[in-house]
Amino acid sequence: MPKTTGPIIKDIAELCGVSPATVDRVLNKRPGVRERTAKRVLQAAGELGYLPETDMVETFRPKPMQVVFLLPSGTNPYLRLLGDRIKTAAEATTGQNIRARCFFIDGFNPQLLSEALRQHGQKADGIAFMAIDHPLVRETVSELQGAGKHMITVVSDISGVPHAAYVGLDNRAVGRTAGYMLGRFMGPNRAGNPHRGRVALIAASRTYRAHEEREMGFLSLMEEAFPGMSLVAAREGHDDRSENYHHTMSLLEEYPDLVGIYNVGGSSDGVARALRESGRGRDIIFIGHGLTPDTRRFLLEDIMDVVITQSPGAIVQNALRIFDNLRNGSDPNADVAKLTMEVVVKENLP
Repeated sequence: MPKTTGPIIKDIAELCGVSPATVDRVLNKRPGVRERTAKRVLQAAGELGYLPETDMVETFRPKPMQVVFLLPSGTNPYLRLLGDRIKTAAEATTGQNIRARCFFIDGFNPQLLSEALRQHGQKADGIAFMAIDHPLVRETVSELQGAGKHMITVVSDISGVPHAAYVGLDNRAVGRTAGYMLGRFMGPNRAGNPHRGRVALIAASRTYRAHEEREMGFLSLMEEAFPGMSLVAAREGHDDRSENYHHTMSLLEEYPDLVGIYNVGGSSDGVARALRESGRGRDIIFIGHGLTPDTRRFLLEDIMDVVITQSPGAIVQNALRIFDNLRNGSDPNADVAKLTMEVVVKENLP
C-alpha cells in the first residue's frame, strides 16, 4: 500500500466524517478503530481512487477475530461434546470471520483457570469459559474485561464482576425442574398419600455457580412441593465417573430405601453403572444432565428417567454471535436466540 499523505488523509476523513488520525490508523492497519468505522474509511479511500481495485478485496478483509473457549477437563461426556461442536464451528465457513480454539484445563482449580485466562488473554480478542466463581477468577476476569478483552461465561456464570455476556440456562429453574420431575415421577403411594422416601443428590462441585444454583433450586422445590421426601446425602463427584460410581454404590448400601438420585453435574455414566450393577436401575428415579450417547443409552435401558440438557451447538453459535456483535460495536445479544431447556425422556428422544 502506498504511503499516506496529508491531503489524501484529509480528503478521506472529510468524505467519511472521521478524524485524519482515524484514517491514518486504518490505512496503516493499526488497532483502535471499530470495524464499521474502518470499513467506512476504506470505502471512502476506494471511491477517491486511493486504493487500486485489485487491492480492495484484500483490504476489506479484516483479520479474523481470535477467540478461545476454556472448558473443564475430565470424564464429562457433555463437555467433550461441547468441545467437538467448537471444533466443528471453527472449521465451518460461517461468514463471521472468527477463529475459535478450544482448550481443556483442570475444571476445579481456580488458580489454573486464572492462569489460563491470563495466558490466552495476551493474544485472544475474546475468551468464552465455564466459570469457577472464586475471587482469583473474578479478579482476572475484571482485569481482562477492563483491558478490552471480551469475556463470555458459558454454562456456568460468575458473580460480581463485569463481563460481556453469559450463555446458558437459568440454573435455579433447572434445579427446580429436576425436583418437580423427580417428585412427580414418584407419584402417590398406594394409600393415595404423597410419596415418602429418601433422595440423594450428587453435585460436581459448588465452586460452579451453575451447580450451586441447581442444588438450591432442587432443594427449594422439594421442600415446597414434596415435603414427605427427605434428602439424605449431598456428595461431590467432581464430574468424574469413578467418583460418581463409588458415591452411588455407597449410597445404595447405606440407604436401602433410597428412591431417587439427582446428579447435578455430569458423568452420569458412573451413577448408571452403579445402578445397573446393583440391580436397582428400574427401582430408583434417576435424573441427570447432558444428552450424550451414553445418557441416551441409559434412557433407553430405563436406568435414567429424565435428562435435562441444552444444545451444545446452540451454546457455541450464541457465543460466536455475541463475539461478532462485540467486534462490530453492536448490542452483544442482538439476534442471539434464547437458549431453551430441553427435558428429555425415553419417549421423546430426538
